[in-house]
Amino acid sequence: MAQASGKTWSSGFTFILAAVGAAVGLGNIWKFPYVVGVSGGGAFVLVYLGCVLFIAIPILIVELWIGRAGGHSPPIAMANVAKQAGRSGPWSLVGYMAMAVGYLIATYYSVIAGWTLAYIVKAGSGFGDAAPSAVAQKFDDLLANPEALVAWHTAFMIIALFIVGRGLKRGIEKVVTVLMPALFAMLLLMIGYAAVEGDFPAAISFLFSADFSKIDSGTVLVAIGQAFFSISVAMGLLMTYGSYVPKNVSLTKSALIIAGADTLVALLAGLMIFPLVFGNNLDPGDGPGLIFKTLPAAFAGMPGGRVFGVVFFVLLAFAAVTSLIAIIEPIVRFAEGKWQMKRRNGVLIFGSLAWAIGLLTVFSFNIWSGIYPLGHFDVFATKTPFDLIDYFTANVMMPLGGILMALFAGWMVKPQVLADDLSFNNKALFTIWLWMIRVVVPLAILWVLWDSL
Repeated sequence: MAQASGKTWSSGFTFILAAVGAAVGLGNIWKFPYVVGVSGGGAFVLVYLGCVLFIAIPILIVELWIGRAGGHSPPIAMANVAKQAGRSGPWSLVGYMAMAVGYLIATYYSVIAGWTLAYIVKAGSGFGDAAPSAVAQKFDDLLANPEALVAWHTAFMIIALFIVGRGLKRGIEKVVTVLMPALFAMLLLMIGYAAVEGDFPAAISFLFSADFSKIDSGTVLVAIGQAFFSISVAMGLLMTYGSYVPKNVSLTKSALIIAGADTLVALLAGLMIFPLVFGNNLDPGDGPGLIFKTLPAAFAGMPGGRVFGVVFFVLLAFAAVTSLIAIIEPIVRFAEGKWQMKRRNGVLIFGSLAWAIGLLTVFSFNIWSGIYPLGHFDVFATKTPFDLIDYFTANVMMPLGGILMALFAGWMVKPQVLADDLSFNNKALFTIWLWMIRVVVPLAILWVLWDSL
């Protein structure tokens, strides 16, 4: 029942570009470098790569397969695949959860992505005083200004909704075929700039010299979580993109390319950022502020910093928009299939609602920063509305969805069906992958889930 709507990507290459664009986002360029910075550098990178290979890729294959075999949005695709396998309808709840995860993430992703637009303007006008404290204060001032955050959140959401509203071929395809090559080109340009103006040898040493004495169980858990969430599994977006994939495209090879490109971007982001950090005697373990506080200070004091600062934040914006359109697409496609809603109406209704819910995130950084809705529970004592949405999507719903998808494909579907659909060329590799999703992946994700509760 794949491609029940008749919609498919123009080519396998276009699908790869779109899927890479969906996976590559702020998590690669914003989060990965600072996680490496606070987790010890090269040893963490090696552990992370292992987690990508043995946890993220197996479940990514499952998600793409469910999407193509079910031929629709996550809830409908899961229901279709469960029916084909002779299983009960409640399995569709897994699809609903994946779609809900993506939708909730969209509400705050747009707010954070809006910061990139603000910083394009700031970089273009110059950061002024190059002192790290002065640059950091500019970011704090932005977060403290709800009107500015609402404006940038609105602008970014409008851009994403306009693209999704134009549909698969006229909107998403056209954008990703332009933005993804541009993103990689800007990445390479920024790495060249960082190599000339920063301390490239120090960055190489930091990223690829492994000191396993810094690795403990907590670090491994962070690596599992970063791998799992960076690839964007269990968010419904890659399942939806998978529903547009023609039957002649290998999902196994596609998953390897998507995960490989996603990981490559994360490593390239490190080679772009850390030379500038070390070259300016800044702290690589500066946490989430590394991008919006630390790096602007570097740009402010470097030759050509204004131009390359703009390029850097445009790059961030490109990565963010290709991810946001992918996050919004599942619920719009669901509305088209479930309620026969016109795409434009679905975009308007669910986009407006996502924008409105996003105000919870906006106000969590300023006028509601001291409000903790679930504060009577110790684990949520200091969590704002934004923190709660982030916590439940990242630490509960996504891991649980990943476990359920793996168990469904591993135990509820006949192995021969999977082998035929996935076109594994090597029987031994298929057997290994099957037992990975049956046992290893669920247990690993369960470990992350248990630790977060």
